Amino acid sequence: MRNSGNTKILGKAGEDAAAAFYAQKGFSLIERNFRIRSGEIDIILEKGDLLVFAEVKALFGGNAEILADKLGPRKRRKIIETAKYFLQNHRQYSNKIIRFDVAVVGLSGAENVRLIENAFSEN
Repeated sequence: MRNSGNTKILGKAGEDAAAAFYAQKGFSLIERNFRIRSGEIDIILEKGDLLVFAEVKALFGGNAEILADKLGPRKRRKIIETAKYFLQNHRQYSNKIIRFDVAVVGLSGAENVRLIENAFSEN
């Protein structure tokens, strides 16, 4: 079992790497760790007409199977519901194109970010 303190540190490092990766691609960070009672979104970004809700997953020597397990239907539903809440309370983004990404960070040097664009949708 991982130490929760170490997990938080590694999670933050993963989010930092993902945010830097998006910044290199011209995205602006809107918010990190947006939380409501029923869920959380790791990072929210925008670029032009696009608004991205990104889930950051740090895989410790993992593979696609492990990722699929960590991002199951229940987790995806929570992210979507949290995004809806965000949009209801931040009307300035209501005309944006919405995308749900997964940024997979292999923490062997924190620069190793693999982006899965449009990883899932509400339908």
